Amino acid sequence: MSKLEEHMEGIINIYHQYSVRVGDFDTLSKSELKQLITRELPNTLKNTRDQSTIDKIFQELDRDGDAQINFREFVVLISRVLATAHDNIHCA
Repeated sequence: MSKLEEHMEGIINIYHQYSVRVGDFDTLSKSELKQLITRELPNTLKNTRDQSTIDKIFQELDRDGDAQINFREFVVLISRVLATAHDNIHCA
C-alpha cells in the first residue's frame, strides 16, 4: 500500500474503533464522536471538552438528522480539519 492508502485505512480504522462502542456498529453516537474528537484530535480541534462545542459539531455533521454520524458525515469533519491544517501549515 502507498502512504496515502495507509493513511486512508487508518482513518477508517479509527472511525470504527469508536463506532462499535454504542448502538449501531457503523455510526457514531454523540458520545462516541466526543470520545473520538477528544482522543484523536486534541491538538486540532479546540474547546472539545465543552459540551456545547461537541453539540454544535454533531449538529453540523448530522445532515440527515438521524442523531447518528455515519462515515460519509464523518468524512466532512475530516476534510474540514485537513483543510484547516493545510492552511495553518502553508498559509501561516
